[in-house]
Amino acid sequence: MKILVLNGSPKKKSDTFRLTQAFLKGLNADDRHTVNIVNVIDRRIAPCRGCFGCWARGDGRCVINDDQNAILDLYREADVIIWSFPLYCYGMPSHLKAVLDRTIPLVRMKMQKLSDGTVRHEALADFSRTHTLVICGCGFPHWEGNFDGLRQMCKVCFCDPDMVCVPETPLLNVPEAAVVADPLLARFEKAGEEYGRTLRLSRETVAGLEKPMIPAEEYIRQVNGSV
Repeated sequence: MKILVLNGSPKKKSDTFRLTQAFLKGLNADDRHTVNIVNVIDRRIAPCRGCFGCWARGDGRCVINDDQNAILDLYREADVIIWSFPLYCYGMPSHLKAVLDRTIPLVRMKMQKLSDGTVRHEALADFSRTHTLVICGCGFPHWEGNFDGLRQMCKVCFCDPDMVCVPETPLLNVPEAAVVADPLLARFEKAGEEYGRTLRLSRETVAGLEKPMIPAEEYIRQVNGSV
């Protein structure tokens, strides 16, 4: 398989990307797959101009001359696309959202109504066999309410993908928290193995990955004690 990882963290030492790396370790344990990791913060990705020049040309390319077209090439060829990023203001970081906005060359202006009543633009390429996974971490102490907006956006944009939303991810880079962080990383590696076999994650697996590492009250106390 060809696996494309869009790393949306702006940091070299990323909490969320540690989870993704553990997942990839399990997913590609036997080195059978080709993994392309794009560190989006290092690429030149301008905002979408809304010019629809891509639709006028219809060749699946963006008219802006930067690094996005190389990403679109990888996107079209990928069997699995992993969007990995920290939660910023209850959504994607802006530099990664620019990548998403500029996937519009991969669809046509022509619209079609689906069986569930939703209306979408017709795909320029065949993405029916493309699997999408979203891995997002945040610094809040629990899941409820913090990922709702992101989940809805991803459900619509990626046609209800597998999605793992992890609270308390700053603990992953606290040496004293290794006793709770290392087991989570191990669960992500196991989840990668599961995904490699089935290209899906069970509800039980996702629940185990999203479970807070420590109680919310303790997490808040530790955060507030460090400022």
